[in-house]
Amino acid sequence: SSLQIKSETSINNNNNNSSSNGHSNNGNNNNNNNNNNNNNNTSTDQLTITTAPGSKGLSFSPEQVACVCEALQQKGDIERLARFLWSLPPNELLRGNEAVLKARATVAFHRGSFRELYAILESHNFDTSNHNFLQQMWYKAHYMEAQKIRGRPLGAVDKYRLRRKYPLPKTIWDGEETVYCFKEKSRQVLKDCYKQNRYPTPDEKRSLAKKTGLTLTQVSNWFKNRRQRDRTPHTHHQNRK
Repeated sequence: SSLQIKSETSINNNNNNSSSNGHSNNGNNNNNNNNNNNNNNTSTDQLTITTAPGSKGLSFSPEQVACVCEALQQKGDIERLARFLWSLPPNELLRGNEAVLKARATVAFHRGSFRELYAILESHNFDTSNHNFLQQMWYKAHYMEAQKIRGRPLGAVDKYRLRRKYPLPKTIWDGEETVYCFKEKSRQVLKDCYKQNRYPTPDEKRSLAKKTGLTLTQVSNWFKNRRQRDRTPHTHHQNRK
């Protein structure tokens, strides 16, 4: 099958890259054996995976399974990734495998299975290198759920309130507080300017961008969102009247 060919290609590339240069003339099999013997951290356990009905099973190590998951995610081939995950046998070797959990979360997100997504993200302490990617999925999933219920696109204030209502789980968050993804020092500079002038000129925005290290677009959006947020309570008050 096409999945089988892709998997074998990814694994062969991974093995070739990890082989020792000094043994490159001994053939791929010898290279892989030498590499496994010299690397105590590499598992020698194998998983037999059938990628299509009636096809011969392939032998994968947990490291190779992770390699295939990462390759399919980077390519954005979610359907093939889902089929590959489905083909994995229930095995203790894959329990807690971060690449597999990340792949499962990605598939759940794209299929709209948000309950499953949240359960995966809350069940494992992910490495900080994956935090940003998983945090975006956490927030976007909540945005999509709310948008479906409300039947309209969400504004900046709506998203802000959802982030407050559904804070990041500690499994994908290092504990550092962020507000609008800006550093507190940069945010304070914008707040000080806002108190003086809610509608800065283009030149003033460029000056703020230099002071804060933000882009001109980020500065403009911050002022726009802040004005909208400040108008919202007043609007609700008028509607009640």
